[in-house]
Amino acid sequence: MIQIIALPEFEKDLKRLNKKYQSLKNEYLSYIESSEEKGPQGIHLGHNVYKARLAVKSKGKGKSGGLRIISYHFILTYQEDKIYLVAIYDKSEMPSIEMKKIDQIIKKQIGDSALGES
Repeated sequence: MIQIIALPEFEKDLKRLNKKYQSLKNEYLSYIESSEEKGPQGIHLGHNVYKARLAVKSKGKGKSGGLRIISYHFILTYQEDKIYLVAIYDKSEMPSIEMKKIDQIIKKQIGDSALGES
């Protein structure tokens, strides 16, 4: 079973982007359903961190000019995983996010043990 958990910073940014792009709610729900079914989406950046491209119909740019979702895949047991939604951003506002910043968010909101550190 895969549990999806949106971190507070992610929820704040999602709320802001939802106001900007009307179709985002549906595209986000599709992303969540796909993640629950198939596991982490997007390209693996290392340290169980993934970056997914999300096309937003109301933005009209496709995946390449759409939004980015950064997630962290935490494997609890063979049958139980958690996917933490760490960040969501508009590529036109922020071309990329540094791994250092992603690690800081994970450490602050999930804990050092999530990154394999003590």
